[in-house]
Amino acid sequence: MDFAQMSRRLGELVVSRGVPGAQVAVLLEGRRTSAVFGVARQGRAEPLTEGAKVPVGSVTKACTAAVALALAEEQDLELDEPVSEYLPELGRDTAFGAVTTRQLLSHTAGLPSDATDTSASSPRRHVLTACRTLTPVGEPNEGFSYSNIGYVVVGAVVEAVTGMSWRESVDAVLGKPLGLDLAYVVGDTRVDVVHGHAVRSGHPALPVRQSLSELDAPAGAIAASALDLLTVGGVFLGAEELIGEDLLVQARTPVDGAEPFGMADGWGLGVAVHGDWFGHDGTGDGTSAHLRVHPESGTVVALTTNGSNGLHLWQEFAAEFGLGGQPAVDRGGQVPAPEDCCGDYLNGDLTYTVTEAADGRLALAVDGEDYAELTPLDGLLFALRDVDTDDTSQTGRFLTGPGGGVDRVQVGGRLARRR
Repeated sequence: MDFAQMSRRLGELVVSRGVPGAQVAVLLEGRRTSAVFGVARQGRAEPLTEGAKVPVGSVTKACTAAVALALAEEQDLELDEPVSEYLPELGRDTAFGAVTTRQLLSHTAGLPSDATDTSASSPRRHVLTACRTLTPVGEPNEGFSYSNIGYVVVGAVVEAVTGMSWRESVDAVLGKPLGLDLAYVVGDTRVDVVHGHAVRSGHPALPVRQSLSELDAPAGAIAASALDLLTVGGVFLGAEELIGEDLLVQARTPVDGAEPFGMADGWGLGVAVHGDWFGHDGTGDGTSAHLRVHPESGTVVALTTNGSNGLHLWQEFAAEFGLGGQPAVDRGGQVPAPEDCCGDYLNGDLTYTVTEAADGRLALAVDGEDYAELTPLDGLLFALRDVDTDDTSQTGRFLTGPGGGVDRVQVGGRLARRR
């Protein structure tokens, strides 16, 4: 791997994709190297710097997982205990009181994606309300469904074990021991977090603010530089001596039954598995971040961008340098739509609606908002064309129940069941 070549290519992609700014950092043969391109905010001359804190979205989940695993290493947290042991208000007889931290870390606990009610007065009350009111998308260990609220529950477990807030726990368990000075997109006035940008072809990039609720912080509130993310990757590599080898192997090993279709080849404890690489991707409002770790060579690669099209930049960059990008899906040929695929599918408070037009085309709406056109493919798969961006890289699938009929749909790793 040639960092100079990677750096040159990233500079070209920043320009061709119209991304305002990007940071890249690599740990290779024990040496940390980084490069920075572009500006921190469109329309201003201030360059993006090496240490600038970019909202990393769901890469936060890898940090939350690292804290939980470090607590498990110290035997302060048992990964296979029901979460009601730490949150007794839930009770084991509730829908989610019996799930375990291990299941939450691997997105196999059966929780839906999000809890849209953010009116609770505290993070713990938010978790309790969500776990008492949300409908499971499946039984624990039945399959994979990407869940933000699941990681909010992990954050509540961390708080119960440490007696500190989630943020204080991250700073105490990761920040101080590893020399990390992470920032946060909610409740943090110490550091100016880099603005995200909405980027559309033919239009100037527009700065946008982060909209994450503080109640959902453990799922996506961290802002970090690419160099910071190298350190986080080093935790899962074993270079930081925070987590023992046995737990690290468990974290990096795909969990049986966890099939993150269209997202990754498998999922471990807090990280996705991409062939020989593992890591996590994240998007904030107008930002994207990507972390990859190659345990065999001890290589870590981190990329942050402050543009909404940073994901597409990453997909091209990762494909060129073999960094374990989006998994390839054999799409086969276009076929007629399954006869029984239309209808409403539920994921917690979200409703996915599949409809068929008079010309036979399928469409997907989320909570009544047009989301994508679907092209049916072999094997109950479908390709998506995003109605806002025309992006066609995503693939989903229909799933059948015991009777043979379509009873679920999986999009972006999220599972929704027919109403």
